Amino acid sequence: MPSLSTLVVYSIAALLVLIAPGPAVLYVVSQGIRQGSRAAVTAVVGVHAGTLVQVAAAVLGLSWLLLSSSVAFTVVKYAGAAYLIYLGVRALLNRSSGLTEVDAEPRSSQRLLGEGVLVSVLNPKLALFFLAFLPQFVDAERGSPALQITVFGLVFVLLGLCTDGAYALLAGVIGPWLRSRPRVLGGERLVVGGTFIGLGVFTALTPAAHRKP
Repeated sequence: MPSLSTLVVYSIAALLVLIAPGPAVLYVVSQGIRQGSRAAVTAVVGVHAGTLVQVAAAVLGLSWLLLSSSVAFTVVKYAGAAYLIYLGVRALLNRSSGLTEVDAEPRSSQRLLGEGVLVSVLNPKLALFFLAFLPQFVDAERGSPALQITVFGLVFVLLGLCTDGAYALLAGVIGPWLRSRPRVLGGERLVVGGTFIGLGVFTALTPAAHRKP
């Protein structure tokens, strides 16, 4: 097991990573603005269910595979990029998102969960983050590396539930105010859609960090 001091340092570093807005935060906030805190919290649960998949992949060595195999990295990279661009285009085409009709067809909990999982699972940068970041805190003298990586991964998920949960609640609070101002919310549609597309393009252009086994 990692030492307490190592966990504290790791937690601080992980918090800095989690607080920085990325695809997951953007997805959660957009759902909170459109459908309220409950929808945003549901999206948070989906996102970090996907993070658990990434943690399991890191423990089993899939993260290493993504870094060592340019083919595997490319497949995941373009799948994730395509999904982010899809979310962005859908947001831009959703003309009702700036109107009071925004809640006319709310997304189901199952759909929010599923989309949240995909946002996280199809994020190659998260896998690469776990590969590059977690080993820095693994101490061979503290026991099984796999167990330590599992602990670090679970801590990351718990911290993510807290930070993304805070984003979700904040979005739920300001959502009604934004929905009562169609012009402002119309601008939010453009910002969210454009940012998702930008993240997708950036992901697609990320070079494969190939390493020979």
